[in-house]
Amino acid sequence: MSNNTHSERLLGESPVFLEVLDHVSQIAPLSKPVLIVGERGTGKELIASRLHFLSQRWDQEYIKMNCAAISETLLETELFGHEAGAFTGAQKLHKGRFERAHKGTLFLDELATTSPLVQEKLLRIIEYGEFERVGGNKTLYADVRLVAATNEDLPALAKKGKFREDLLDRLAFDVITLPPLRARAEDIPILAEQFAVSMSSDLGREYFPGFSIAGRKVLRSYHWPGNIRELKNVVERSVYRSQDPDSPVDLISLDPFDSPYRLAQPSEVVSQQDSDDSAATLASVVPPVTAINDFPIDFRKSVQDYEISLIKNALAASQFNQKKTAEALGVTYHQLRGYLKKYDLLEVD
Repeated sequence: MSNNTHSERLLGESPVFLEVLDHVSQIAPLSKPVLIVGERGTGKELIASRLHFLSQRWDQEYIKMNCAAISETLLETELFGHEAGAFTGAQKLHKGRFERAHKGTLFLDELATTSPLVQEKLLRIIEYGEFERVGGNKTLYADVRLVAATNEDLPALAKKGKFREDLLDRLAFDVITLPPLRARAEDIPILAEQFAVSMSSDLGREYFPGFSIAGRKVLRSYHWPGNIRELKNVVERSVYRSQDPDSPVDLISLDPFDSPYRLAQPSEVVSQQDSDDSAATLASVVPPVTAINDFPIDFRKSVQDYEISLIKNALAASQFNQKKTAEALGVTYHQLRGYLKKYDLLEVD
């Protein structure tokens, strides 16, 4: 039976995500190889698992291997096995992943990192279903559905001679391209809520109170270069760092390295242009003071309007991170919270 133990689920309702699921359902019943392409953290392994469990091989072995996590010399023996005495230390016969996945599915992640020798052997087993163990001369056969994944542009690598074109042709019977999270904006709240509820449970909390409007705005506006994996880490960290488990999570911790004491590289030198850019950024927070020539005025209201405008600009410039906003305005976090309550800005959208 399968050794798959996924606790994560494929969640989403955006049109591009649902198209991917339809694509998976269409190709899953076949035994043809499938190539999954997507940026890091987009859920390639979850899609591979879905392909297996929607196939007719669902009750057979589902074996996974990250090709980048194994050295080139060991990768060949891990995939195809080796005979006893094939090399120093090989005291026993070792069955490779293809042999163990017979009648099932083998998922190879980071396929672009494989060597030309391994690629040649992969081509042979895809075409004919046959291989030899390292150190052996007996031809063996394996009925395996191969699913591979990469975050590289394999056609471009093939043109440069860094990946076998004939192997790419065989692998690319069908290609499932996963959209990045930034193209699935509708799914961000759904995924964030799921991760937050799970983290709250892990922390022993009775429930998750949700995100504040400011917190949700940060989640929606961030570009998520690490995609779903990064979103999961950010949400879990933000829930864990929230001081009041009964209040909505307001501070979204995007960068765990963010600190006024963060170590700088020795070669880092602040240029005049960098200084000018920083000054311009800070200046953009401060709203211009409009000349007033028509007196009398409501002095208190004018000051309040200016303070509200200044706070709103600082919030936007700090991606609605209240801690950073307080630092930008030169006040404490609690003082900022007082101003937000005073001007009814805690629910600003």
